[in-house]
Amino acid sequence: MSSSDICRSNTGVKLKASIEPPALTWELKGDKQESIVEMESGCDLFDEMKIRFLSFKKHKYMENSEHFQALSKGQSPKVMVIACADSRVCPSNILGFQPGEAFMVRNVANMVPTYESGPSETNAALEFAVNSLEVENILIIGHSRCGGIRALMSMKDEVDSSSFIRSWVIVGKNAKQITKSAASNLSFDQQCTNCEKESINCSLLSLLTYPWIEERVKKGVLSLHGGYYDLVDCTFEKWTLDYKESIMDRKKRVIVRNSSIWC
Repeated sequence: MSSSDICRSNTGVKLKASIEPPALTWELKGDKQESIVEMESGCDLFDEMKIRFLSFKKHKYMENSEHFQALSKGQSPKVMVIACADSRVCPSNILGFQPGEAFMVRNVANMVPTYESGPSETNAALEFAVNSLEVENILIIGHSRCGGIRALMSMKDEVDSSSFIRSWVIVGKNAKQITKSAASNLSFDQQCTNCEKESINCSLLSLLTYPWIEERVKKGVLSLHGGYYDLVDCTFEKWTLDYKESIMDRKKRVIVRNSSIWC
């Protein structure tokens, strides 16, 4: 009996179960009974997804069919978004991006490794967005209560190579060092908040290690931005990297302009 059989009808399940060997009946106890309940729960989840998809098709796709047909032939987004994989901070939901508006990559703690760090899904996406799609803006979005940043701030200096998470978040080690130096007198939670924002700025600087990104920024055809979503108070901070001032700063800090808070 397949899970699709279960999804079709609970009645169907009982009829099918009655002709199966005893090991598959509803009278089972323990782990097998729990697995059936889990399958039912999974059906509820995907039934809800189906309802949402059909609503999308009816109210968005069909009512804007020309737009979606144009998207089927290609994309030309103006912005690339690098955001956290956290389920609570979906950029399309928070900032209202519509299909075709933003090329997006999400990873743990919205980090950007340096050019010298080697291949990753993040810099592969950067290469495509900048060199092929020729986006005009890159926006890195961080957020409050970030588990990836908390892991970074909690870990010891030695990297545990057996942990994929630790091996990834070490990308933000500079942000951690800056935070520990500047905010050592603050509580751990306050340090994490500081690091969440510092990590965005370190990633902005990491973007400039990619020759083809710095070249376009220098020409003025690509702008780099930082954003911070506070999911507790529902506020959004946004700022833009000032390229000329940042590269002239001997301490290798991000100098920003056009800083604002949306609340």
